[in-house]
Amino acid sequence: MNLEDHVGDIIRKARGMSNVSAGAAARAAELTEVELAALEESGQATKKPNLAALAQLIGLHPGKLEAIASGWLPSAKDLGAWRELRYITTTAGGMAVNCYLVWDEVSCEAAVFDTGWEAGPVAELIAQEQIQLRHVFITHAHEDHVAALGEIREKFPKARLHSNLKGGPVDQRNRPNDFIHLGSLRITHRDTPGHAEDGTTYIIGTWPDDAPHVAIVGDAIFAGSIGRGNQSWDLARQKVREQILTLPPETLLCPGHGPLTTVAEEKAHNPFF
Repeated sequence: MNLEDHVGDIIRKARGMSNVSAGAAARAAELTEVELAALEESGQATKKPNLAALAQLIGLHPGKLEAIASGWLPSAKDLGAWRELRYITTTAGGMAVNCYLVWDEVSCEAAVFDTGWEAGPVAELIAQEQIQLRHVFITHAHEDHVAALGEIREKFPKARLHSNLKGGPVDQRNRPNDFIHLGSLRITHRDTPGHAEDGTTYIIGTWPDDAPHVAIVGDAIFAGSIGRGNQSWDLARQKVREQILTLPPETLLCPGHGPLTTVAEEKAHNPFF
């Protein structure tokens, strides 16, 4: 799977974050503005840009940006360690989004994290594995992450909804220090606003055979990038640093878009940190 953001996407996001004009960025990169625009659009350049100087200007780590331009990808993940974790990707209007289904192998209690565009693939997997959906966790309420929520709640009316939506019913809102048991699995949450005001990361621990923690991060962080700072770029980066990159290095990060990664890989390779 390709990264959610190619090097041009990362540069465009970082320019917005740092409030650097296209002209200033093009000069630092030793490109024309037309060449910079093409790089931001496609991730490709007809001549080698000065990425080190550009990274310094727009607040990125130069070496990590150059590694992404050279094709860095996170390692392929063998989900065998987490036998009861599946990720499902649905696409609409050219946008692919991930949602995640987790269950306890003994109690067969299940939880879905975000819904993606369609309920069908989630419902099919639940039927195939003969599990009971008990919980629906929402990382943030942007359309691509909740498009199938109505349909899933219709199909599974007893499933309990959890989110950080301030306008949501009180009994559906995450509360500080809450935790949910899904059989032997333990689910906690951390607030990760910045991309979205209600941004939430859910951490699943106590896996069989001591498998590492799993963090469902929504759009707070992607492999090699972060979600757009719609609310605040500074807040977005601060929360990722404090709430996600402080998790154990082997923690599996499950983003809303793009490939799976780990805390260790993002600390070593994400140019925003």
